[in-house]
Amino acid sequence: MAGDKMKRIISVTVAVCLIAGVILILSGATQEEDYIKYAEFNVCYEAMDTALSAQLDSYKSNEENIPSWIQVLSYLGAKYGGDFKQYKSADATEIIDRLKGGEKIEDITRDMKYYSYYYQVYDAVLGGFVGSYKEEVSTENGEKQWQEGYGLTVFSPIAKTFPFSHYNDFGVSRSYGYKRTHLGHDLMAATGTPVIAIESGTVEIMGWNQYGGWRIGIRSADKKRYYYYAHLRQNRPFHPNISQGCTVNAGDVIGYVGRTGYSANENVNGIETSHLHLGMELVFDESQKECDNEIWVDMYAITKLLQKHQSEVYRVNETKEFYRENNFEILEGSE
Repeated sequence: MAGDKMKRIISVTVAVCLIAGVILILSGATQEEDYIKYAEFNVCYEAMDTALSAQLDSYKSNEENIPSWIQVLSYLGAKYGGDFKQYKSADATEIIDRLKGGEKIEDITRDMKYYSYYYQVYDAVLGGFVGSYKEEVSTENGEKQWQEGYGLTVFSPIAKTFPFSHYNDFGVSRSYGYKRTHLGHDLMAATGTPVIAIESGTVEIMGWNQYGGWRIGIRSADKKRYYYYAHLRQNRPFHPNISQGCTVNAGDVIGYVGRTGYSANENVNGIETSHLHLGMELVFDESQKECDNEIWVDMYAITKLLQKHQSEVYRVNETKEFYRENNFEILEGSE
């Protein structure tokens, strides 16, 4: 009897352990996979401009309730199911006025099933774009002094005064190597045009790729955004101050527009027209960084928005290198 009782105890113990193991495996898998695996960013320029202006104007007017532009855009995203072809300025005005009037976004979106999803996505794209900063400005006597401000803390990828053209080419067909869709945004500019770091971050990749030619990959400080700058200039693609693993500041010159790539051989101009290929990849989990289901963002509307904040540069004739004219530092409070 004692032996049978012991067997039953052992059997129950084994069963409990097996069940507990299965639960741990399942819960572990759930925790590991509990991140966004698919996202689109189709927010139109007009919506971003309206939402951003509302936040900046309220801040500068010292209003009690400052509408968050990311909350406004996320509300509109949930309202439209992400389809901003439905955008109406009246919808933006309505939600902005409600937030300025003191209503809480949690109360406004209580019955919006997907608001949280859109907020996570839009915050991943635009987080850190706005906040307090200080920058150097030139006085009347030509001296530099620091001036504090509030607004965009990110920069246009093309230096100030340098012309470029672009159109919405995200998703169009590409055929070099294999047929695929274009997961970036091309900015047509002259060879040698200074390329600017949009956001501060760490240089993760720097070198040659047969598709992108000479290219640089920069990861944002919060790790959510990976910026890809490709087809840089032949022979002298990178700024001498840039190296793999280094930290760059928003507004720094990082390289120069070219037409390299589309060649298995290094340093070849395989692209017909000089341009900057610009990409932004969202990374919600490190396993997404390089995989078959990477999340790349349509940068067309964002690029238009970034033209509001351009980095002024100057040229050193002896080295033919460009450098930023004014230093810029982000203060606490970036959103």
